[in-house]
Amino acid sequence: MANNNDGKGFFSEGSSVAELRLLACPGAEELTRLIDRHLVKWAEESGLHKDTFIIPCECPRFQSGDAKGLVKQSVRGDDIFIVVDPGNYSVSYKLFGYENHMSPDDHFANLKRLIQAVAGKAHRVSVIMPSLYGGRQHRREVRESLDCAVALQELQKMGVQNIVTFDAHDPRVQNAVPLLSFDNAMPTYQVLKSLLKKMPDISFDKDQFMVVSPDEGAMSRNMYFSSVLGCNLGMFYKRRDYTTVVNGRNPIVAHEYLGESVEGKTVFVADDIIASGESMLEVARELRKRGAKYIITNATFPLFTSGLEKFDQAVEEGILSCVVGTNLTYRTPELLQRDWYLDVDVSKYAAYFVVAMNHDMSVSAIADPIKKIEALLNSRK
Repeated sequence: MANNNDGKGFFSEGSSVAELRLLACPGAEELTRLIDRHLVKWAEESGLHKDTFIIPCECPRFQSGDAKGLVKQSVRGDDIFIVVDPGNYSVSYKLFGYENHMSPDDHFANLKRLIQAVAGKAHRVSVIMPSLYGGRQHRREVRESLDCAVALQELQKMGVQNIVTFDAHDPRVQNAVPLLSFDNAMPTYQVLKSLLKKMPDISFDKDQFMVVSPDEGAMSRNMYFSSVLGCNLGMFYKRRDYTTVVNGRNPIVAHEYLGESVEGKTVFVADDIIASGESMLEVARELRKRGAKYIITNATFPLFTSGLEKFDQAVEEGILSCVVGTNLTYRTPELLQRDWYLDVDVSKYAAYFVVAMNHDMSVSAIADPIKKIEALLNSRK
């Protein structure tokens, strides 16, 4: 395995499966360029000069709204990695004269178009999908669709051999495709590294720091944070009104807390998604009522579907101290300008997966960052 710190030697340690090439679905250009930057650097350090690994592509649309996938260079025999961001709602197209913003369905359709464009020509096709399409519709309770499971099966039938995602809402969706290579990576190390850089004086001592899960569904990721940091763990559970359905869900009546006192402590709350942010803000208010000194929230995918005003107000009122997110999905320019928001770059982590797969290396050490986290924490001592 190449050097875990800088990636030097990746391109010189044995032969690759085939020529590595990147394709960026519309809306995923930023993350793809960042991944490409790391690959070009590592290739240069290994004596291989490459200006870029990216192949130009697009998904143009006809005036009726129909579209097609177009790859502008030969891919015959290449090891193709397609990057897609299903959550990027900023991409738009004309439909009968109207400007239409792309939904996750549109992004997934573009992904399939680009797979079709290289099918039968590329040596292998892999998909980097940080935000898993349909990931929030991961289980069936009544007469419901299973969007994520069907999408994964569809990609498998189209010949995709590897899928890399990050912080899946429920990683058990991979059970729908048991014969497909499916990697669910957690950006825990990158989040802690960025947090320590922003707050170098933060203490993870049990008496000063605590991790709290916002609900039962987020327990596993918060248990990991508390375990590697050696601090205590608490949790909230959502008490719902099951006699009523609002926007397809049973409304939350209250957030009930289980755990030891948070009084005077810095509290870290991790989840996979901040959508409207109502639940996260409610949890923060409950923690403040219980005497928490500082509250730091973390979401791999900071969507903020209802805008930033409520978070601005929460920070102004001292309810919230900091929100940590990643660049694995689209973030608005307004969000990136907020002083209370910390943006974590995870492109290097994604690049490790790309180059390791291209060389048929094991990704176990990449997927489990415990040694790097231990080194990070020991360096502070």
